[in-house]
Amino acid sequence: MKRNKIALTGVALLAAGTLALAGCAGGGSGSTDKGDTGSNAKADPDAIITTNGSEPENPLIPTNTNEVGGGKILDEIFAGLVYYDADGKPVNDMAEEIVTEDPQHLTIKLKKGQKFTDGEEVTADNFIKAWNEGAKASNAHLSSYFFEDIEGYNAETDSPLTGLKQVDDYTFTVALNKPASDFALRLGYSAYYPLPDVAFEDMAAFGENPIGNGPYMIGGDGWQHDVQIDLVRNDDYQGGRKAQNGGLTIKFYATQEAAYADLQGNKVDVIDAIPAVSLPTFQDDLGDRAVNQPSAVFQSFTIGQFLPHFSGEEGILRRQAISMAFDRAQITEKIFSGTRTPAADFTSPVIAGWSDEIPGNEVLQYDPEKAKELWAEADKISPWEGTFQIAFNSDGGHQEWVDAVTNQISKNLGIEASGAPYPTFAQIREEVNNRSIKTAARSGWQADYPGLYNFLGPLYATGAGSNDGDYSNPEFDAAIKAGIGNTDADAQVKDFQKAQEILFKDLPAIPLWYSNVTGGYSENVDNVTFGWNSVPLYYEITKAAE
Repeated sequence: MKRNKIALTGVALLAAGTLALAGCAGGGSGSTDKGDTGSNAKADPDAIITTNGSEPENPLIPTNTNEVGGGKILDEIFAGLVYYDADGKPVNDMAEEIVTEDPQHLTIKLKKGQKFTDGEEVTADNFIKAWNEGAKASNAHLSSYFFEDIEGYNAETDSPLTGLKQVDDYTFTVALNKPASDFALRLGYSAYYPLPDVAFEDMAAFGENPIGNGPYMIGGDGWQHDVQIDLVRNDDYQGGRKAQNGGLTIKFYATQEAAYADLQGNKVDVIDAIPAVSLPTFQDDLGDRAVNQPSAVFQSFTIGQFLPHFSGEEGILRRQAISMAFDRAQITEKIFSGTRTPAADFTSPVIAGWSDEIPGNEVLQYDPEKAKELWAEADKISPWEGTFQIAFNSDGGHQEWVDAVTNQISKNLGIEASGAPYPTFAQIREEVNNRSIKTAARSGWQADYPGLYNFLGPLYATGAGSNDGDYSNPEFDAAIKAGIGNTDADAQVKDFQKAQEILFKDLPAIPLWYSNVTGGYSENVDNVTFGWNSVPLYYEITKAAE
């Protein structure tokens, strides 16, 4: 399959190229190699591939979706300027060329003849209108933060993105309000997808039945809430992700155990999560069809700055105490059977520039005596009262680790600690987003694009869209601002490490571990590849005719 290269010229080439994922080597019995069931049967080009997923939190609007369930669907029904291949490298999709003139100015040229599934041609205006809609303050879209580097962005009042200028139907320019040397690398993320004109007639209705321009489109029985969503191949899509199958059905399983049982019975074709109880045995159970490989996924739990006892100096002491009160190495080995790695920073080892030697990361080491001392210091400021809880979604396989973490916190700090289960991911996210959550809450980050900044700015910058705990520190903001504007790759990494030193003191989130993607596929499919961000490349999967 022929793929065009993304054109990055000028001073941004070094930084963007260096931040690109170095590679996602296979581990265990799974790898980035194509899966092969050994079947000699001819592939059916119209076969439907089935997989696991979760009910999206919101209607499917690209700029208002920042969770995995909805993002998985959007990435199949939309095509952006670029997409990321299995190794995390950007490949032109709707873009013919992206020229970075300097860290603040880009010129983007589109391919002609690309269409939405309603027949409308994809033009520069579709990107400009979509980005303005996502950035509009009154819309309060969850991913509006991704436009904050563009001239004209205003988080408080409605203001057009004056940095977007249409040159002709297929060309537009982007002027940034400050240097952002990895901006071109970001453009494969769903927040930057285009929207057809029909979306602006009734955005709420559009979100329930979106019209995209990607390798798939909604078909069959469509979106059956809390059950599944049916996608069918879009034959008009001409990009590098041309579907080799007839469609994709994403089933919203209530538990990981149910999805794994269906996989073992060949009732689902591919899953990207293995329940904790099956981690010790799944590679033996599935053999060559098991997948266990590094991915750009960071896990944590967030303690909101707005919670009692967790603000100011008292909050810093209590966060550090909690972080040192449980044994990450023991939990990852006993519960996850080595499919997780204890965190040493706030990013991911598969991203270029990662380091496990950042000053301050000793706060992630198990030290119950130090934890007790820190907790006692906090009690001198304000005596502790109540129960410490970590909210989690029961449909995501989190019960075991939450129980282990809270049991150790309870034992080592001498307080009551427990999990707070929610039936679904959507329910817990609703409370997190409207700040009605009364406890700490499990959190994590699946990278939007392969760069260190993506693990830092969107989660911890003041006012960032995924800043669940309302963390704010001007020193941190200054450090990441310096990093993103730095065109020297090595110096940029140092800026981001300085930012992480600040995070290790404040601990707006408590790092837990890095996740391998653990999954598998049935005996019915071939050509299965899991990408750098843990998501299967569904468009490549083939299935034998029945």
